[in-house]
Amino acid sequence: MVALSQTTAWKALIAHFGQAKHLSLRELFNADPDRGERLALEACGIYLDYSKHRITDETLRLLVSLAEERGLGRAIEAMFSGEKINVTENRAALHTALRAPADAVINVDGHNVVPDVHAVLEAMEGFASQVRNGLWKGYTGKAMRAVVNIGIGGSDLGPVMAYEALKYYSQRDIAIHYVSNVDGTDIAETLRGLNPETTLFIVSSKTFTTQ
Repeated sequence: MVALSQTTAWKALIAHFGQAKHLSLRELFNADPDRGERLALEACGIYLDYSKHRITDETLRLLVSLAEERGLGRAIEAMFSGEKINVTENRAALHTALRAPADAVINVDGHNVVPDVHAVLEAMEGFASQVRNGLWKGYTGKAMRAVVNIGIGGSDLGPVMAYEALKYYSQRDIAIHYVSNVDGTDIAETLRGLNPETTLFIVSSKTFTTQ
């Protein structure tokens, strides 16, 4: 595939930027009073207002041209159909399967992976419920009062973001900690004050190859 910077659409965007960078938002809104409503999208409870960026109808047209030239539509279709688009690991990117309803069908090498995903999700839900309800005991029979997630990169950022987003609904008598640094100081400070009898460790890795 041709390098992104060598595509026709990208070169057109660069040329367009040379012209658009001198525009001011005041000028853009004066020329298009409906800009605030027209350059905005809303879906699934998410509101996106991009009117306050130095962007014009021509910018949008060129961005769509770039997406078309790079085959974005085909790439999206390939991801949702379970094709092996992760070329570095020669595997499918199954984020879609993780979010798919139980009756969806996503075939990988002729096998529908959605039932497998939901079986794991149900097992995770059952385990998490046992921890929260105090039924999952430590080695001395005591309930968990702290959880330490050990992971780096996405294995840290994903869990942290999910926890922070849902923190309002969390059970506050269980403290959550995250260790993402290979420097031993990180875990040493995290473990300070934690009781081994009531601390649960989660080693997080999407690929099972994390160092």
